[in-house]
Amino acid sequence: MQRVLDATAFFLEIPLEGELFTTPLVVDELADTRSRCRFEALSASGLRVLCPGRESLHRVDEASEVSGDSEVLSPADRELLALALEISAEVISDDFAIQNVAHHLGIPVCPLQQRKARKRKWRFRCPGCGRYGESMVQCPVCGAMPKRTIK
Repeated sequence: MQRVLDATAFFLEIPLEGELFTTPLVVDELADTRSRCRFEALSASGLRVLCPGRESLHRVDEASEVSGDSEVLSPADRELLALALEISAEVISDDFAIQNVAHHLGIPVCPLQQRKARKRKWRFRCPGCGRYGESMVQCPVCGAMPKRTIK
């Protein structure tokens, strides 16, 4: 089984089986010595670092807009999901936003320490005036900062 690893997999000493992959931006997130050593050990046993294509990244962007997670996904998260989509692999991650977008794309997910996230759609609600929107950085009516809520 092919698996794409998020940074969580390198922070924990949990044994991982199958054909393992990750992305350059995930590797860049590994700042401490312990996770770097884990990365080196997995690399020596066959872990491959690959970059996804533009089409896969575009599909991830579309799915994250639909799910309402586009505001919280980092570039590393997008790259990870795109690679999993491209090579038809399972995603190993505890990040709920990654799991939610993966569900929307039909990508299987395996969390390591957390419970598995349920598929959700998000919207934004202004705490000042109560206005709802699909994607708001600042409320156009009162200027307050909207909060994410389940649709």
